Amino acid sequence: MIKIQAEANVPTEHGTFRMIAFSDNENDWMPHMAIIAENTDFSKPVNVRFHSECITGEVFHSKKCECGQQLDAAMKFMHENGGVIVYLRQEGRNIGIINKLKAYSLQEKGYDTVQANLQLGLPADDRNFSVAIEILNQLNIKNINLLTNNPEKVKFVEQSNVHLNSRIPLQIPANEISKGYLKTKKDFFGHFLDE
Repeated sequence: MIKIQAEANVPTEHGTFRMIAFSDNENDWMPHMAIIAENTDFSKPVNVRFHSECITGEVFHSKKCECGQQLDAAMKFMHENGGVIVYLRQEGRNIGIINKLKAYSLQEKGYDTVQANLQLGLPADDRNFSVAIEILNQLNIKNINLLTNNPEKVKFVEQSNVHLNSRIPLQIPANEISKGYLKTKKDFFGHFLDE
């Protein structure tokens, strides 16, 4: 059972957020996080994004994916409208950074993002969003607007005790490198993306 291990206000370029670390162990170096905008009104449906860690996109600004841009856009949106980002330590669709780099190497040989994972004997997507629901429960959030293009995240909420009030798209325009990745997201995973 995860619980709050630490929390503090953190000023960012997008505004100040209350950051809360959740783990079942206070010595966990990789806790899940809730990132809460200052002006969040918990009496109304709360804007929420489930965001899985992506060190290549968020820290090193990789052009292969839109993860870093999505996190920035979500933080900006939450600062302006109130809301919570549930930041999940599920790097590379939960295969980890070492396997992710191995998959990137296969992509250089022509495999798409799904084919590369499967070639390595890994699932196409091994993420589990039940921990995000657990975090919402701990924060006593029962009614949300979900910022996502991912039907799997929508399904997790619909099958939980949290009410899905609406879905808010969070689309980032493709670049020359990411367009194949985004096409796979749309075609294989059924993400709600424009052409």
